[in-house]
Amino acid sequence: GEGLGNQFLATIREVDAVAHVVRCFEDSDITHVEGKIAPLADIETIETELMLADLDSLEKRVDNLAKKAKGNDKDAKEQLDLVNRALVLLRDGKPARLLERKPEEERAFDMLGLLTSKPVLYVCNVEEGSAKDGNNFSKQVFERAKQEGAVAVVISAKIESEIATLSREERKDFLDTLGLEEAGLDRLIRAGYQLLDLITYFTAGPKEARAWTIHRGTKAPGAAGVIHTDFEKGFIRAETIAYADYVSLGGEAGARDGGKLRLEGKEYVVADGDVMHFRFNN
Repeated sequence: GEGLGNQFLATIREVDAVAHVVRCFEDSDITHVEGKIAPLADIETIETELMLADLDSLEKRVDNLAKKAKGNDKDAKEQLDLVNRALVLLRDGKPARLLERKPEEERAFDMLGLLTSKPVLYVCNVEEGSAKDGNNFSKQVFERAKQEGAVAVVISAKIESEIATLSREERKDFLDTLGLEEAGLDRLIRAGYQLLDLITYFTAGPKEARAWTIHRGTKAPGAAGVIHTDFEKGFIRAETIAYADYVSLGGEAGARDGGKLRLEGKEYVVADGDVMHFRFNN
């Protein structure tokens, strides 16, 4: 349904990846555009369309970049080199993500905004009975993902559309009857975080708790900067509680009394699930 589709799109935008949602179920009541169920062929079709879009995008930039490069524009020269190398790959039927590049070229490459440069997440839409373990179609997709260094996840759009209409309590009961521990959209988000090596830390106060997304390996000042740049610039320290301690000890007060609240400095690497309170200079 439209609502489920919007949730998919919002999730993919959040993790900044390209998701290939492919049909991995048979149903005589639902026709397939090609007349058969072939998820790998569907993936090839989608990938080809994305590569053609990138080709068109880059070819339109070449002349302008070439003119600037002739005028000794250093940035234009670097971009033109990247564009020409990417065009070679794309014209050979290969996605831009396979382009070999130096670390110092990464920022310029990202600025090209190519669809086939993004990490890939394969979403296997399966029938209700295969929502837990997948089926033979989804296994084909998972094998392809493994070969490419991509990530795949199984989800049943039918189940998700039903879950969307239920309350939190009803949702848990419904999932239990299907033998599922969590909703497919939760698995989808987790797969996206795995693909992009993202983690979450929390801030909690008397009025609300918030979750913040950062890359794994981010130090405390950088994590604070996600909330506001002033927090990073004036960072002093971070009062930190591990998630397990926060839950088991009943929150900040219990963790403090139990000696589990730590003061971390600028070199502290934030752990997944940390509950943090930042001290900073204005």
